[in-house]
Amino acid sequence: MTRRIGTVSMGIRCPIVREGDNLADIVVNSVLEAAESEGFKLRDRDVIAITESVVARSQGNYISVDDIAADVRNKLGGDTVGVIFPILSRNRFAICLRGIAKGCRKIVLMLSYPRDEVGNQLLTEDQLDEKRINPYSTVLSLEQYRELFGENRHPFTGVDYVQYYCDVIKETGCDVEVVFANHATDILKYTYNVINCDIHTRKRTKRILQEYGANVYSMDDLNTAPVGDSGYNEKYGLLGSNKANEDTVKLFPRDCTDLVETIQQTILEKTGKHVEVMVYGDGAFKDPVGKIWELADPVVSPASTAGLQGTPNELKLKYLADNDFADLSGETLKKAIEERIRAKDGSLVGKMEAEGTTPRQLTDLIGSLCDLTSGSGDKGTPVVLVQGYFDNFTTE
Repeated sequence: MTRRIGTVSMGIRCPIVREGDNLADIVVNSVLEAAESEGFKLRDRDVIAITESVVARSQGNYISVDDIAADVRNKLGGDTVGVIFPILSRNRFAICLRGIAKGCRKIVLMLSYPRDEVGNQLLTEDQLDEKRINPYSTVLSLEQYRELFGENRHPFTGVDYVQYYCDVIKETGCDVEVVFANHATDILKYTYNVINCDIHTRKRTKRILQEYGANVYSMDDLNTAPVGDSGYNEKYGLLGSNKANEDTVKLFPRDCTDLVETIQQTILEKTGKHVEVMVYGDGAFKDPVGKIWELADPVVSPASTAGLQGTPNELKLKYLADNDFADLSGETLKKAIEERIRAKDGSLVGKMEAEGTTPRQLTDLIGSLCDLTSGSGDKGTPVVLVQGYFDNFTTE
């Protein structure tokens, strides 16, 4: 009989994870206990996904603001440093900014406008139109910004991030000058020592600044090695970090390939089922109201098992129904579509019958689903089980 349910995403309740905990055992036991409690069974190609936060916590991957300051001072000299294109976030960046400020005499803070890289707004496009300001050619000082636009609070958090970031810097004893601009090279009017804080455009920004002779470090160049006995992330540095408390940052997890493979193997031994496993962070989707693109992590998934590599290879059912089989209906139509699905062979990229399917990486698609399922608050479900993701119209 054809299966009547397609993809199902379930948050799995787990114990609170602490540093040094055996996370693989916690995940496996939590999934199996949930299956027994709720009366479902694991199937081949189910996906078990673990949020990056508990992975980093189990690794004990934390650093202090003083650790950040020491690395910044060592790499950029401790005098005037340009900090450009940061995102507007109390959780994601403010604590890092505090550490950077403690490692400098003065910061020239250059903010992109009207929005940051992930869509948090300083201004609306309508405000720019009203004042006839072209953000791609006009560099504004703090005084000009205030004169033109006054105080602007984030529509979701209610925070005036310009004032907030200035206060964070000044509280460390560091001087601050604020500039609003969208070209990386504009910072070179103030200093050639630069930290570029953009996430997904960081390599281009760094290359451009280096071509002009800047001493530039991206966020993924900072705290890539221990400061004393601190945490570190050799691949992503400060990227993907989160505030732990007022003095501590939790970094993105270090290599966790062993973790996902251990969970996969343990599930196979205990159930005989070959599941896929991944670690996920922010999903890659855009909020239609606030215009915020969620992905503040450097990647959606820092580790996954081999079966999650690649992109979907799917036929568009409505295309087949409206075109190739437009003259069919009922059971005849159903059988024709099933036969076409079973007969698909090789990549469907570029073929009309696949037009409109989502050509994104599986880990980005599934990670986004998991991020929406687990949420970021008090649900207590840092593990998500996805069933039926690889099923199609023919699956029995």
